[in-house]
Amino acid sequence: MNPFEMKPKKVDDCVLSWSDLAARPYKKQEVDPYTKTRIILLNGAEYEGVWFSHRFSRRETNNDVRRSLAVVRRQEQQQQKLLSSLKPVNETQLETTISYEQLAVDLTSLFAQRTKDKNFKQTLDFALLEDFDHLYRYADLLLNDTGIKAENLVGNYTEIMPGRPTIAHHRYPADTIKKAVSSQKADLQTILDTHIITAAEQQTMNYYMNLGAFYKNDAGRKLYTEIGMVEEDHVTQYGSLLDQNLTWLECNLMHEYCEAYLYYSMYQDEKDKYLKGIYERLYEMEVAHLFAADNLLKKYENKSWQDVIKGDGSFPEIVSLHSNKDYIRQVLADTVHNTTKKEGYINVNNLTPNSKFLQYQSQVNGNPSGVQSHLVIENYIMKAGEDYRYQDKAHPVKELQNRKVDNVSVGVTV
Repeated sequence: MNPFEMKPKKVDDCVLSWSDLAARPYKKQEVDPYTKTRIILLNGAEYEGVWFSHRFSRRETNNDVRRSLAVVRRQEQQQQKLLSSLKPVNETQLETTISYEQLAVDLTSLFAQRTKDKNFKQTLDFALLEDFDHLYRYADLLLNDTGIKAENLVGNYTEIMPGRPTIAHHRYPADTIKKAVSSQKADLQTILDTHIITAAEQQTMNYYMNLGAFYKNDAGRKLYTEIGMVEEDHVTQYGSLLDQNLTWLECNLMHEYCEAYLYYSMYQDEKDKYLKGIYERLYEMEVAHLFAADNLLKKYENKSWQDVIKGDGSFPEIVSLHSNKDYIRQVLADTVHNTTKKEGYINVNNLTPNSKFLQYQSQVNGNPSGVQSHLVIENYIMKAGEDYRYQDKAHPVKELQNRKVDNVSVGVTV
């Protein structure tokens, strides 16, 4: 699909009505897990688009450019509200959280397996094991507080078991900055995926930031706080990969192209006819926004989309969510003991005693027995005799196979 070969609608003809924004929610007992994750992913893309546009507008001196941004931004707010209305009122905060983490796990796995950029792959593989562990911690909290097994929410697509323990995720902030992916050197697929994963993690970070304090008990509030801080780490890490050399107008066009690509992907990947219809309509809106961004680029920088998008404008391979169990197990076996050190990654066994990582761990965690991500598992073990997991076979990391105790040393100390 090449969006630049389409005849776009006029932007002013893309306005949605209030009835459009009140879409029919999915039925949580019947919906496919990946349908929920697609909605979350698109929601995150729209949020990123809206807030990029606000930042752009606040730095722009030309009011004609600001007016154009305002018109498109209002419609992207409408798109985001429509997507949010698809979530049913009887789906709880924590049930939705399980879908957020399933999206993070399987989207990260997909991108890691298809990228040609070694630096990007290392970054994805590293964060993958952390989101995988978050899914496990939230799943135990869900079962403890509600009696609901998260396996019924993720289908048989994603295993639920420890990743790199969350207690090991708390790193010195400077070590989250990575080498940027060059728009001149990287392939279009990788460039798009860096934007998408940044938006997806940002959506998760914002969800936990805003809703964590509304959880019904202190244990849940503390867990959202701890994992929310890790999501800040991930957003900083992924955001540092984005090419800083693009102008504001070039970034604006890339945002609109990325959103159009995602809607087209979700339309192709979705089985539900009702949702496919929504995605098709919103894709047509994004094509109109894309042409509007191209017009701004031509008018004010004398450039066109060909100066930003590689190739003939055709979309690369779509984003198609699927199970990645074997890949995750392999990454666990190979890299569970890794942490970050400036732009690179290092096995904690090779750290010096005065390393920034260990210093920060001491400051933030103090006594590991009081860290909430550890307590939520230990408390469930005390209640049920062993932790809750959903796995096809034994854990690939020997130190994480014991279900009667939560490990607090993997990824932290030798």
